[in-house]
Amino acid sequence: MACNSYFGANLNLLTMLNEFKAFAMRGNVVDLAVGVIIGAAFNKIVSSLIEDVITPLVLKPALEAANLTHLEELTLFGTVKYGVFMSAVLNFIIVAFVLFLIIKGINAARKRDEVKAQTAPPPPPADIALLTEIRDLLK
Repeated sequence: MACNSYFGANLNLLTMLNEFKAFAMRGNVVDLAVGVIIGAAFNKIVSSLIEDVITPLVLKPALEAANLTHLEELTLFGTVKYGVFMSAVLNFIIVAFVLFLIIKGINAARKRDEVKAQTAPPPPPADIALLTEIRDLLK
């Protein structure tokens, strides 16, 4: 009796592992994993763009007036860190704009492919055209 339950448990475990393997190797899961990894790397790029390029160029006068070096240091009443909020909003706007440009490019490429697919089919070969004419004449 104990032997049957042992093999039954192992069989269930093997079945479950095979199902998990099939699930994990689906294209959608792999694509999602790649997207998450690229998104994390993209986040670092956007953060660097904000902290190292935009903040020094665009916000430098405001930061100098407040005697600050980083946007995140802006506070109100000593505890309200509105600089962190402004940084997050700026980060979001840049990410959203870049994603908008990427999606716009993808949609333009799809439209070009659809237009190419919708063009008239090529004329039939000469032998097919001749056979079609003969068929029409025999009618």
